[in-house]
Amino acid sequence: MIKRLLQQLRLSLVKDKLPQDAAVKNWLQAIFVTSVGVTILVLGVRHLRWLQPWELSAYDQMLRLRPQEAPDPRILLVTVTEEDLGSEDFSLPDNTINQLLAKLQSYQPRLIGLSIDRSKQKNLGSGLKNRDNIITYCTFSSMGSPEIPPPLNFPIDRVGFSDVIADNDGVIRRSLLFAGSSDRKCTTQFSFAALLAIKYLEKQGFEYNFNNEEHFYIGKTKFPPLLENSGGYQNIDAKGYQILLNYRNPSNFARQVTLTQLLQNRVDSSWVKDRLVIIGTTARSVHPGFYTPYSASPQHPPRMPAVFIHAQVASEIISTVLDGRPLIWYLSNWMEAVWIWGWAIIGGFLAWRLRYPLRLGLAGGISLGGLVGVCYLLFLQGGWLPIVPPALTLLLSGVSVMAYTTYQTQQQTKVIILQVEKQKEAIEQLNTLLKETTIAIQDKHIHSSTTLDQTEKATGDFILGGRYQIAKVLASGGFGCTYIAKDIQRPGSPICVVKQLMPARRDTKFMQVARRLFDAEADILEILGRHPQIPELLAYFEENKEFYLVQEYISGHPLSEELSPTQDVKNESYVTEMLRGILEVLTFVHEHRVIHRDIKPSNIIRSDTDNRLVLIDFGAVKMMQPQTVEQTELATVAIGTRGYAPPEQFAGHPRLCSDIYALGMIAIQAITGVPPHELQPNPETGTVEWRHQAQTNETLAAILDKMVRYHFSDRYQSAAEVLQDLNKITG
Repeated sequence: MIKRLLQQLRLSLVKDKLPQDAAVKNWLQAIFVTSVGVTILVLGVRHLRWLQPWELSAYDQMLRLRPQEAPDPRILLVTVTEEDLGSEDFSLPDNTINQLLAKLQSYQPRLIGLSIDRSKQKNLGSGLKNRDNIITYCTFSSMGSPEIPPPLNFPIDRVGFSDVIADNDGVIRRSLLFAGSSDRKCTTQFSFAALLAIKYLEKQGFEYNFNNEEHFYIGKTKFPPLLENSGGYQNIDAKGYQILLNYRNPSNFARQVTLTQLLQNRVDSSWVKDRLVIIGTTARSVHPGFYTPYSASPQHPPRMPAVFIHAQVASEIISTVLDGRPLIWYLSNWMEAVWIWGWAIIGGFLAWRLRYPLRLGLAGGISLGGLVGVCYLLFLQGGWLPIVPPALTLLLSGVSVMAYTTYQTQQQTKVIILQVEKQKEAIEQLNTLLKETTIAIQDKHIHSSTTLDQTEKATGDFILGGRYQIAKVLASGGFGCTYIAKDIQRPGSPICVVKQLMPARRDTKFMQVARRLFDAEADILEILGRHPQIPELLAYFEENKEFYLVQEYISGHPLSEELSPTQDVKNESYVTEMLRGILEVLTFVHEHRVIHRDIKPSNIIRSDTDNRLVLIDFGAVKMMQPQTVEQTELATVAIGTRGYAPPEQFAGHPRLCSDIYALGMIAIQAITGVPPHELQPNPETGTVEWRHQAQTNETLAAILDKMVRYHFSDRYQSAAEVLQDLNKITG
């Protein structure tokens, strides 16, 4: 299915390489205007933050789907559990904390971070020879929460604030590295996690600084601040200095030991030496923890303890500086707008080219999958590109262009119906005039005296319409010729096909009616020629009381060469692909309420350039030429070839399913090797019997049988129905 869809897109692109048509430009303008309008609409909705919850949910999902990284070997987490607290009232005694610090210092850690409230402890770390490598915390005051001051005996330069920033849904996705406060005691500007990372890296020779743009650096590593409209965020509070928190998978992001294990000497000293040790509580009775992007996963606890959040931030900073682990980056606002607009153009283009809902739905699904895939692959490298806005522009632009396409088709169908009515009226008048015998001899004289010598036109010196130089005669008959010509007024003198239609009579009355018929047919062909599998109508004109159609030249061979008696019978794959190729164009033709009425192998050309099947030789203009029984091909009656035309068409009442009958007979000819007029009908049903001359699967045979039923009411009523059943064979 995907292969066929790509082939359809390729054929559409090939069509664009043909001579420029005003309709193509109009469509491109429509796609441009629609994509711009949809993009502006989506950007406006996005600015109102209506899309932010979906965008953040997509962000969380991509974060959870990332492959699990190795644990950070530089960090050791010492957790205070419910069991460690025992009967204590939510807090550890001062001597237990001092004993813990002394034990850790004996193992020579590089830095200790104490994420436990010791604001009332006056002797924190007493008895230690060195307290310079211990960092503790305070908390800013906020609405409804008082300030938590730092320990009484610790200088402020070894204190960081523990405040975190939650989004509107309560999830922690950002980390606040620096901030100011008007509090009297918690006056630090460094966050607890940032201060831990800075002090840890200072011992390896990395200094922090701020450049002229006030961007935070550690060594040469830059930490760009999060802005109001960064990534999927819109109009957030970006005060302070924030970055996106690039989580490691919480299942195993750092080694953990409990307070009891450490105090009971059940911890290997090598786990502590030269490490960043962070102490904090995981007891929900002390703090319930915070929601994170991993909270929605059943594989992780619904909340993450605060100490783990601080450890994640510290690990992110340290890993970025030492390991080159990427920070989460995002595009600038204008680049995001271009990214979103690009997907709107894709949606509009697909709707324009594919047109049909089922095909468009499949292409839209593939495009959405491609969008998600691209965003996820970039996310693995740290890039956060919007997903929801481009997905919306893709869909909205596609739906808008599809609606416009439907409207245009309806308008074109109205035009065609009007022209068909004119055709019927003109044909009736022509038939009446052709029955007149009073001027038959005179008409024959006029016809023969005004017809130019075909040899002269074939010399290459004859020019039609002042621009079409005849190069070759493709076919000729008593009432017209088909030429290969060069358009000498276009650069490179491209090849085209010129069809000459000579009316049976040249008197004024007959010519007026024939002219109306010709003009109506040209209007129809101009609309149909916009499909990539129908020759484009380049021009039409009248000269010397003869009518000319100028159409796109298709370099290739007729299908009749592939189905000639000297060729082998075709396999099922050939038949299904042939059917699908013609059904695609028939769906378009029938949508416009047009009946081809003469589908046969010689009217189907296989292009040499791209192998597409092209349907040719439309036209009720044949009716201005009286039929004869001496035609070189099998007798044609009321436009249609014996063996391919169904009974109702021979009776002068063709229907849309008449074309389906003709196509079914071509498929039967391909699979049996027997020309349709040689097949015998069933005496009871009237349907041709062919199964005994072919070997094919029951599903395909049933489809062909339904296509060629004798009574039109028993057949498929649309090409789309046949395609739907045909697709069930190949999936």
